[in-house]
Amino acid sequence: MTQSTNKTQGLTCPECSGVVPIAEGDRIVECPFCHTHSLVQGERGVRRWQVSQTVERERALQTVGNFFRGMKKARDLAKEAQIKDTFLVYLPYWRVESFVAGWMFGRVKSGKDSTRPIEVQINETMHWNDAAVDVAEYGVHRVAISKEQLQPYDSDQLHAQAMVFEPSESHTDALDEAGRHFTHRGRQKRSLRTKFFEKFHFLRQRLSIVYYPLWVSRYEYHKRNYQVVVDGVNGNILYGKAPGNIFYRAAALVGGLAIGNLILINGTWLAGLAVSNSDDGDGALLVLLPIALGLGLIAAGYRAFRYGEEVEEIQKGARKAALAGESDGGNFISAITGGMVGNNDDIQAVMRSGMSVLEDLSGGKR
Repeated sequence: MTQSTNKTQGLTCPECSGVVPIAEGDRIVECPFCHTHSLVQGERGVRRWQVSQTVERERALQTVGNFFRGMKKARDLAKEAQIKDTFLVYLPYWRVESFVAGWMFGRVKSGKDSTRPIEVQINETMHWNDAAVDVAEYGVHRVAISKEQLQPYDSDQLHAQAMVFEPSESHTDALDEAGRHFTHRGRQKRSLRTKFFEKFHFLRQRLSIVYYPLWVSRYEYHKRNYQVVVDGVNGNILYGKAPGNIFYRAAALVGGLAIGNLILINGTWLAGLAVSNSDDGDGALLVLLPIALGLGLIAAGYRAFRYGEEVEEIQKGARKAALAGESDGGNFISAITGGMVGNNDDIQAVMRSGMSVLEDLSGGKR
């Protein structure tokens, strides 16, 4: 391995503030500028990297202009939106690399009415990253980071070209959250009908901080302020807010209720009729299909109307990574509707809307 690939990480020298290259595993390092020897440990031992900005301001503004278009957004947004400010920021992200060794023991379905024991082994290198600061304003919890992009952290360079945020969250919390994410990914390797035992070990963990470039564009529409965040490396929109389209909201509500209830009533009746004429014991699952599809369409229409006053778009890769214990035991309605019904209030509102339409349809048939 060459020196350039072996020493790609850097810390700031406490004597001259120069960037000190550090090889993996080193604890005593020498500054190449002032030759001061330092001991790497504790909080100061967290290695810092940076990712270079490759997207210029003009390209970021073009991307923001494309964001203004869309059926869900106000029809005159592209015409009336006024961009007030566009600036570059470097946000710190925790990055954890670990070799995950795990075992799960349980039973899986084997045949129609039987199960068989199974042992699942996980031996894989996994990566996790998450914002090291509060990103409620920017909405970007994760970024796509490859090892080839990482460069030694140069504080002076970054502060000269952009606004730089420093980490405000504990590295112990970051390691704990990374472990929960690795556990979640390990469980997803195989679905077990019955689980008797599981154990995961996280070996050779490497924690570092990566400063990542983001373009933040703030604009005004009818005296209301909104924000769009563009990836400073590939130019994709990671997060954005925009005013909603009232016509789209109304059409989504009417269409969702009408089509959803049609499938819920007629589809369930037809499925029940097919099951009653079938000798297959698993035919009951056929009845659940139109119910799930109908509820899903009703929920989608309802949520589009209720929450469509403002459109919030978050790229899938920018959302917070899934953690063990958060989505392992979701409720049935949320599962069959693909998460379109978010809480009990939404479920009750959807059911009230559906029952109201059912009563109207039933009254019309009498």
